[in-house]
Amino acid sequence: MLSYSNIAPKHIIVLDGEPYEVASTSGVVKKQRQKPHNTAKLRNLKTGSIVERTFTQADKIEEADVVTKKVTFIYTRPEKDEWWFHEAGNPAKRFSIGARVIGDAAKFLAPNTDVDTLWFEDSLIQVRLPIKMNLKVKEAPPNVKGNTAQGGVKPVVLETGASVNVPMFINAGDVVRINTETGTYVERA
Repeated sequence: MLSYSNIAPKHIIVLDGEPYEVASTSGVVKKQRQKPHNTAKLRNLKTGSIVERTFTQADKIEEADVVTKKVTFIYTRPEKDEWWFHEAGNPAKRFSIGARVIGDAAKFLAPNTDVDTLWFEDSLIQVRLPIKMNLKVKEAPPNVKGNTAQGGVKPVVLETGASVNVPMFINAGDVVRINTETGTYVERA
């Protein structure tokens, strides 16, 4: 059990039977003639919704028992909204994940990519990609002279089908590093 003062970003707690990750907190605040409190913004790990809650001295918050497992992405069947994985080191233990759970991570999943999965009460709740991933550029328009005053970027299509803006010197076949949290180009790999 956590006290109200122990609520901090990145902690995962149970609220109304659901797992929530603490996104941010105000810290412990004490004003005149008021009890100290800690206001936190919480993100539901199952639905992605954000709520704001205020915790006081009387509150005892349960820390979530979330298990992280390494898995390897194999392939996707977009027509059925299925993404297939297997346990790391054990290709015989395969399972599929639906579109609701995979979320935005689907844009940057390439075959044979190792990712972390979060499990709460024996059910998969989230897929976490590495923050930076190297992906091959599948399609890139030709470079155009001029128009470099705005930074000179062009949209390209990655091997996963995602579209990102990259500098003009990137061509089809190049490998680029992408920040998966923001979906932006970082550097050429």
